Amino acid sequence: MNTSIVPAPVTLDDIRAAAAAILGAVERTPTHYSRTLSQIAGCNIHLKFENLQFTASFKERGALNKLLSLTAEQKKRGVVAMSAGNHAQGVAYHAGRLGIPATIVMPEGTPFTKVKHTKDFGARVVLDGPTLSQSFARALAIAKEEGLTLVHPFDDPKIIAGQGTIALELLADVPQVDVLVVPIGGGGLISGIATAAKALKPDIEIYGVQAALYPSMYGAKKGETVVCAGQTIAEGIAVKEPGGLTRRIVDALVKDILLVREEEIERAIAALLEIEKTVVEGAGAAAYAAVAAHPEIFHGKTVGLVLSGGNIDMRLLSNVILRELSREGRILSLVVEIEDRPGLLAKIATTVGTAGGNILEVSHNRMMTDVPAKSADLGMVIEARDAAHAAEIRKSLEDAGFHLRRPK
Repeated sequence: MNTSIVPAPVTLDDIRAAAAAILGAVERTPTHYSRTLSQIAGCNIHLKFENLQFTASFKERGALNKLLSLTAEQKKRGVVAMSAGNHAQGVAYHAGRLGIPATIVMPEGTPFTKVKHTKDFGARVVLDGPTLSQSFARALAIAKEEGLTLVHPFDDPKIIAGQGTIALELLADVPQVDVLVVPIGGGGLISGIATAAKALKPDIEIYGVQAALYPSMYGAKKGETVVCAGQTIAEGIAVKEPGGLTRRIVDALVKDILLVREEEIERAIAALLEIEKTVVEGAGAAAYAAVAAHPEIFHGKTVGLVLSGGNIDMRLLSNVILRELSREGRILSLVVEIEDRPGLLAKIATTVGTAGGNILEVSHNRMMTDVPAKSADLGMVIEARDAAHAAEIRKSLEDAGFHLRRPK
């Protein structure tokens, strides 16, 4: 970390001015201590719930600060932004509230619900290009052709200052915080938070988090060539190229960037849902995922985590829950090889029930050509209390004379 460089484009005064500007128009989200997560991770965890913003993301802060900074002529002409989700909704919502015409360019594959929400806020949506990079090129072209002001998702001093207001609130609520852990996509969020936090508390440590599939800022900070590709559940931070301004701020103020795997992000989403009863998207869970994956870094410290957003597709969330239950052994999938004769299904159900298991799903397959014609495969999905209980259920079935195997 190059502490000799003090980035000038965004200052604490800028962030305080942003806080005054957006006061009352965005939520002052709560910061709560999590006793259970703290016990699990071995540190004192305080959660900043940015998923409780009206559009369920911190992006509102920077978007509004930028919109309020425009001249009367710029507001009249309108703005254009590029985004596949949270930035789009933040710009669209506050532009609509302020009477500013907004055009949002989104990739062609953007989920329908995100397109609908953005339109519902009054924005004109243009679907263009298979990737965000191509959508950004189209947004630049529209800005030039129509005289619109570009609202960049992260590489803009006004955007960065708006996001930095999170740190003002968090440190006011929990001044004893030693470490802040913040997700990184393009870097606007961590740049604003780091600028404010380091100005208020110079000895505080700032850690960034990126999905291992998209380590763009990690590579920039380490001076390494990295590959950014693949399907990540943390699409909100799946940015292939970080900003120039944000890169300089991160290099100066952020101690390190941690990478988290997809499984670790999924576990964090499930933990926050089950323990804190709060819904977060993949990017929003990344900070806790990093702390859980690297307990040696944070042991005994007072840690502030930013839950940056909660916009996750319900079907995806359902899949994450089921996958985590399966990992924990609370969902047991198995195949029972049986003779195809009456009464065996009832015997199996009784055996499972006596062992305390709950049968969620049954499939009876007589068409397997690699087993005798008088045999059948009985596929079962069973709910158990934990992995030990699942093992007890398996043993009960085996003791009853049934041959088990895992589904292919």
